[in-house]
Amino acid sequence: MTLWIKATGALKDRYSIWVAKLLPSGPCRNPDLEMVIIKATSHDEQCMDYKNVQRVFKWLRTSPLYLQPLLYTLSIRMEKTRSWVVALKGLMLIHGVFCFDLPAVQKMGRLPFDLSLFSDAYINPNRAWVYNAFVRAYFLYLDQKSAFVRVEATRESKSGGKEKEESVMEELQSLEKLLGLIDLLLQIKPRSPNMNVVLVLEAMDCVMDEVLEMYGKFSSRVHRAVSRVLDMGGIEEAKCGLDVVRKAELQGAKMTTYFNFCKDIGVLNVSDCPEIVRVDEKDIDELKRIREGRTMESDENDDDDDDDEKNGDCRAIVTVPERNQVGLKTVITNQWEVFDDDLIVMDGASVPLATANNNPFLDYSLSLVPYVPVSNSVLPDLIIL
Repeated sequence: MTLWIKATGALKDRYSIWVAKLLPSGPCRNPDLEMVIIKATSHDEQCMDYKNVQRVFKWLRTSPLYLQPLLYTLSIRMEKTRSWVVALKGLMLIHGVFCFDLPAVQKMGRLPFDLSLFSDAYINPNRAWVYNAFVRAYFLYLDQKSAFVRVEATRESKSGGKEKEESVMEELQSLEKLLGLIDLLLQIKPRSPNMNVVLVLEAMDCVMDEVLEMYGKFSSRVHRAVSRVLDMGGIEEAKCGLDVVRKAELQGAKMTTYFNFCKDIGVLNVSDCPEIVRVDEKDIDELKRIREGRTMESDENDDDDDDDEKNGDCRAIVTVPERNQVGLKTVITNQWEVFDDDLIVMDGASVPLATANNNPFLDYSLSLVPYVPVSNSVLPDLIIL
């Protein structure tokens, strides 16, 4: 069965090359370039034809005008194929095109073909689903990256280039998109031991390079963005900054697991896991304070109130009239204010109620009967009477 699939794939490649020779050239077609693309994305599942891949890139380096026929030919081939081998090679080829710093590539936007529902038609469905998932995940990342690159290029062109600094919120939103792209990258992995073939491992080499590049960009920008938020002190910016920091912490554990997995399956160019982004706890606390709208003075007052409660410092609030003014004035004092009505006669001397009763909250001033203490008195026997 495998031999029949290989023979059928080889015949299809020859037929496609023969058709490319016969069709006339045009604005979107170049027969010579088309034949090279077909050879670079052949049905041979042994490995990638890097010789023809470099020939494709040579055409692109010669002139950016060859980008349009390249995308046209590759799109037609990707839309027609039902082979995971051809689809994966096409994705690796378009991945290499992103490495060219060309305005046409940056403004390309979404990929000109769709493999989000790709399904192989030549192998058993019980085996095909892992290859289908790999191709779909790889396509999803490249499609989102292409859209992200276009948005960044458009923003730079509108702002007059990279020399004009973007706003804090724009930078935070860009970091969120970078985190999303890294999450999509971490979803690209073989999901079966049977997938540890040369072509899949070569694709994983490209993915590993991409992970290191994208995470390096994020790491170099996140600390700067947090510092800008702390300097600016905006509530919305602080909320967005906290979301970025939390997502980065969760992604750090996934990154370590992913690199260990790639080492286990034998990816060649896998290196040690990059240093995980860590934000100081003080900066995180400061972001929370800004998000909640609290100031440093309010925090210090809260701390003082807590200290007063711990030390048992209870203060009375007394309202007294103020001279030449209408209204009352609130005075906070550590001593109880004693007025004449609060004095009682005890043993011939005036004693404050607070001292006599040891309870300043009992208002004896409202009583109409003066308080006269009784000493050495004997109550009569009411039963005998």
